[in-house]
Amino acid sequence: MPQPDDMEPELFASLPEQRRAFRGPGEGLARTTGVLPAQRLDELFGWQIKSPPLADGQLQPSSIDLRLGAEACRVEASFLPGNGATVDERMRELSLERLDLRKGAVLRKGEVYIVPLLERLELRKRYSGIANPKSSTGRLDVFTRLITDYGTEFDSVPANYRGPLYAEISPRSFNILAREGARLLQLRIQLGSPRPSDSALRELHDRYHLIPGEDEPDIKNAGVAIRVDVAGGSGSDIIGFRARRDVETPIDLDNVAGYHARDFWHPVRRPKGRGLILRNDDFYILASKQPVWVPPDTAGEMIAYDTSVGEFRVHYAGFFDPGFGYHADGSRGTRAVLEVRSHEVPFLIDDGQILGRIVYHDLIEAPLRLYGRDIGSNYARQGLTLAKHFRPWTD
Repeated sequence: MPQPDDMEPELFASLPEQRRAFRGPGEGLARTTGVLPAQRLDELFGWQIKSPPLADGQLQPSSIDLRLGAEACRVEASFLPGNGATVDERMRELSLERLDLRKGAVLRKGEVYIVPLLERLELRKRYSGIANPKSSTGRLDVFTRLITDYGTEFDSVPANYRGPLYAEISPRSFNILAREGARLLQLRIQLGSPRPSDSALRELHDRYHLIPGEDEPDIKNAGVAIRVDVAGGSGSDIIGFRARRDVETPIDLDNVAGYHARDFWHPVRRPKGRGLILRNDDFYILASKQPVWVPPDTAGEMIAYDTSVGEFRVHYAGFFDPGFGYHADGSRGTRAVLEVRSHEVPFLIDDGQILGRIVYHDLIEAPLRLYGRDIGSNYARQGLTLAKHFRPWTD
């Protein structure tokens, strides 16, 4: 089994306390419950994960990217199949149109599509799955969820599930051009049923200082509070972006850095004398006020919707890989980008207001490689950053 000394030394050289914490009897790093790191996921291929050959970069530090299949089905409405039906049975009842993704097809905003995925699962006892949209998916405002046969919850794969996987896709702000093999979702596999708690999170913060600059972070419901920045810095008065409503040009998911941000976004400038008003059903890209980081033996998840802090949804793509915010020079902390949409009524947010919480999940052991530039991560040192498809904003 891999030990910490087998990992890239520059990633761990400044973390002596972590090295000691990882050492243990018997198998060293292993916990009896937790999220599986990449090296453990790799062991499941051909056994519990059935898939065509992996694409480059598909296996992330503690998750696997899921790939769209060859056909999309436009349906009348979103659905869960429930205990008595498969996804395919429900899809045939609600089907409006079939689209061939082998050469690419436009998925239009406001519509709902179901796409069979190239990966399927043959899970065994105590292995279950949790899915999230990928970061770029959320930043494009593409509402995406995982569905399973006989499923009663989105984004959840129960233990012992053996069957196909499907993506529900509903672009909200922009039309998208998607092809077979595109990756909009990522899947974590966990062993057992670990239960995050406030006390465990406080211990984790005491050990690793999860929020640099905050000695006493707000911890509640097993999550650490994330606050929004609407004051901005001295270099620019832009504190966010708001999606344009008049855009019909589709965004090609394969076209990285291929679009001018101005064609798709309005800048949101620092408000004068008050907070920022989120308009009904407008989509915003904002940034957290604090930098955050994710220790190498954990993974983070942003709570997507919390009515206790307001009638809005924050962070469609709520997963942070181990090592997020840890840099090769030993520094820690990267601002979280927040994808925000207000519901029902306009909502005023002030600088430093809590918009969500990050829950930290234990891995059974640390991955061999962490999130960051060395594995081609797109948002390793992000500030206020749009999806990778857009060139940097210039005034």
